[in-house]
Amino acid sequence: QREHELEEGDAEMSLLGETSGRKEAGERREMITAALRDALTKQGYKLIGSHSGVKLCRWTKSMLRGRGGCYKHTFYGIESHRCMEATPSLACANKCVFCWRHHTNPVGTEWRWKMDQPEVILREALENHRNMIKEFKGVTGVRAERFEEAMTAKHCALSLVGEPIMYPNINHFLRLLHQRGISSFLVTNAQFPEEIRNLEPVTQLYVSVDASTKESLKRIDRPLFKDFWQRFLDSLKALSEKQQRTVYRLTLVKAWNVDELKAYADLVSLGKPDFIEVKGVTYCGDSSASSLTMANVPWHEEVVRFVQELAQLLPDYGIACEHEHSNCLLIAHKKFKINGDWCTWIDYERFQELVQAHVDSGGTQTFSATDYTARTPHWALFGSNQRGFDPLDTRYQRKGKARDISGC
Repeated sequence: QREHELEEGDAEMSLLGETSGRKEAGERREMITAALRDALTKQGYKLIGSHSGVKLCRWTKSMLRGRGGCYKHTFYGIESHRCMEATPSLACANKCVFCWRHHTNPVGTEWRWKMDQPEVILREALENHRNMIKEFKGVTGVRAERFEEAMTAKHCALSLVGEPIMYPNINHFLRLLHQRGISSFLVTNAQFPEEIRNLEPVTQLYVSVDASTKESLKRIDRPLFKDFWQRFLDSLKALSEKQQRTVYRLTLVKAWNVDELKAYADLVSLGKPDFIEVKGVTYCGDSSASSLTMANVPWHEEVVRFVQELAQLLPDYGIACEHEHSNCLLIAHKKFKINGDWCTWIDYERFQELVQAHVDSGGTQTFSATDYTARTPHWALFGSNQRGFDPLDTRYQRKGKARDISGC
């Protein structure tokens, strides 16, 4: 019955998806159709050119007000109010059941559309991001010093929507980010192994590992590729070859993928990630594109228990950090525990020095994940009283308002 529901959802979501990704003979169309533009604009996206976009993350707004940063602030030391969430490709090769965009983005297995230049995409992304930040000037609760800092983006989360690695000029785009001193956090859905292999250094490279068996991956990610499982495995192997920081991103969907501990451990040995993020799925409301319900959302204690059991199967890893607010924990390779202290945070200035030297040498001068680490503060560690909430900020509880679930 569930498979039948998913098939029905696939058919309905194709209205805005598949049709915008088809390639007509001798013609490359724009990825963003009129219907797609209308749907994404209503969701708050600022669209750029014919295939890119930015959106203000709820954690950016939260940190502007001193109400706490995202899990990447807790785990890796980013400044959430200075983070731009963007994508150079709205298209994706999966139709994940937990996608909070309700599948209004196009789908495809290859680049079939007109292509904008990376310089234009980045310039307009930064301009749109700044304009969205400007709207918070003078807003009650916004900290003046953070507002000024937020006008200059320091981090870019390429995880907004779609599959950024599909963009043919992704390496050029990443170089442009680094030239501006902006760190790069790129998320891929593990369906493009060759693109992962050819990817130039990024600050941190994520691979979504939403399931550990072929059957559950098909049910949860609903990939377009017929050879999706082999592509998935090859993507993890490609990840193991990267020298910079790598992350497995696990999204737990209760009753769907929480009982696959041994299989997850096997996948860790395949891709050898530096870090493993485990997050409880976020329920995004009723949708004809998904049969997900609140019953599929695990409690934080259930996520903690899963992480503890998984860590027991991984002798080279330990539980480093927790962000209770996001229902998320971080497992880290023990090479990041230096002189008894976890060092999961990133030295961003050092990364920029290293990546510039890499570029200047024509790629001959390499560097590794442990070359740009920084000590993790006590409040961010698993087991701390703050449970990952920065003591410099004040926890805020919403009352009677719809929750904004957007944000990486």
